[in-house]
Amino acid sequence: MQILVTGGAGFIGSHVVNTFTAAGHGVRVLDSLAPAAHGTAPPVPAGTDFRRGDVRDAAAVREALRGVDAVCHQAAMVGLGKEFGDAPGYVGCNDLGTAVLLAGMAEARVRRLLLASSMVVYGEGRYACPSHGVVRPGPRRVADLEAGRFEPPCPHCGEPLAAGPVTEDAPLDPRNVYAATKVAQEHLAAAWARAAGGRAAALRYHNVYGPGMPRDTPYAGVASLFRSALERGEAPSVFEDGGQRRDFVHVGDVAEANLAALHGLGEAREGSARAYNVGSGEPHTVGEMAAALARAHGGRAPVVTGRYRLGDVRHITASSRRLREELGWEPRVSFAEGMAGFATAALRAG
Repeated sequence: MQILVTGGAGFIGSHVVNTFTAAGHGVRVLDSLAPAAHGTAPPVPAGTDFRRGDVRDAAAVREALRGVDAVCHQAAMVGLGKEFGDAPGYVGCNDLGTAVLLAGMAEARVRRLLLASSMVVYGEGRYACPSHGVVRPGPRRVADLEAGRFEPPCPHCGEPLAAGPVTEDAPLDPRNVYAATKVAQEHLAAAWARAAGGRAAALRYHNVYGPGMPRDTPYAGVASLFRSALERGEAPSVFEDGGQRRDFVHVGDVAEANLAALHGLGEAREGSARAYNVGSGEPHTVGEMAAALARAHGGRAPVVTGRYRLGDVRHITASSRRLREELGWEPRVSFAEGMAGFATAALRAG
């Protein structure tokens, strides 16, 4: 099968390209090599057809789609950003870019799409109140965060909530600009599938980490920020009280999830769009992750700062049962093994 991987020179995209190639597929990469993600030109695997271009460029997309059987759409502006002024950049890159790509796919009659989505579409994770059952916490309040009250209370009675794994049927509740663009991407993919008779799988990545993450950029994930600090000889700076729960999933497992979903598209119904959580199933706190990295790196112990970002969420962990049961995917890299390897892995310039 010939596959177009947008953003295939990026952190996750490059691992996906290697996995597809190792499985015997032909791969073409379309990547703009944006400076925020690429300080230097990345190596391209032998046999890969690399095209430098932007998914917002209809002519570049049209050329890249020639002879393609499926598209794996990884290209995106990622992370929480620095301020709301980043919104036009996020919407232009993520949503306009996706719309241009899908229009090109409809014209070229390419009917299979893998979409890199994210856990951020859920906002806060799944919470239960002893009195009111499953509830959705309201927006985080500055007064609570300033006072160090980081746990969201029940919106009905104000009592503490118990956090649990979120499933794909949870309501979507984006709480920052990046999250809103990922929801829009999923809706665009579903609209394309219905209109063009396509088949789409949206892979909702949880906290992806591993070799090749970009260093020293405000758009990188928290694992990369901690790793960059350790490499500079600094202590990782942990926001809030470090008790935020996440599901850290190794990039190698994420690449294998893309391969499983690609094969699953062959059995999918025309006009369908299906979402899959991609997580390790091993929830850990951000503080635990920072401590594990620092120990494995031999660097300074993390510092818990109490600082916060209003667009962050407190707890979000995954149930990846659907991906396991429907597509036969299993994560292979444990938290301990993955963090030990990542602590000394090479990072890319950002």
